[in-house]
Amino acid sequence: MTNLDEVAPDVFRVLGTHVNMVLLRDGDALTLIDGGYPGDVGAAESAIRSLGRRPEDIHGMLLTHAHIDHMGTIVDFHRRYGIPVFTDPVEVAHLRRDYLEQATAKDFVPMLHRHGVARWLVSIARAGATKQLSVSDGLAFPAAGALDLPGAPVPVATHGHTSGHTAYHLPQHGVIVTGDALVTAHPLSKVSGPQLLPPVFDHGHGDTAAALDHLAALDADTILPGHGPALAMPIAEAVAEARAR
Repeated sequence: MTNLDEVAPDVFRVLGTHVNMVLLRDGDALTLIDGGYPGDVGAAESAIRSLGRRPEDIHGMLLTHAHIDHMGTIVDFHRRYGIPVFTDPVEVAHLRRDYLEQATAKDFVPMLHRHGVARWLVSIARAGATKQLSVSDGLAFPAAGALDLPGAPVPVATHGHTSGHTAYHLPQHGVIVTGDALVTAHPLSKVSGPQLLPPVFDHGHGDTAAALDHLAALDADTILPGHGPALAMPIAEAVAEARAR
């Protein structure tokens, strides 16, 4: 079973450990959005090579937010190949670890009896969830609008899950990479389809609902979330369904 799925022309979902990475292809050049856990580096490399490309063909890497389950390959490739890392100006300081907005093991102790929690914790620990990662020289987006990177992704501020969380719109394909602002499944959830992550994961001072407003205003009918399968549904409808849960 391959860990690579083309959800739109030259837009690929790469499956990591309960988390998605995204590759955008433009000719021989690539953009990587999010990087899974540290243990997902091999999965990312395998996906890239299955496209006939090398990590060195990545022109830039984008983070939706600086949580460990999205940073693994980003940090590894930055260190090994010097590929620049871009994220929201607010999230740059989080990426440097000037502060940390991330749930820790102690946050889940009261939840160990709940659906899937213990098994999920073991799984992500094996994938490197307890490692400490940072990027000291991450960059803020250089300008508003589409980025000068393969796939021309457009950052969309969706602050809420973290203070600087960002989604990425691919208007030419009608795709929205939602990160963790809206997901379609999670090991700790008993339901599938558009939804918010459990509140324990949110650290952006209660702005999650406002982030959904920003998503709902976009023209996109393919949703590529941080967790769960891609979903063919207008983003406004997905937001309404997530709100109703």
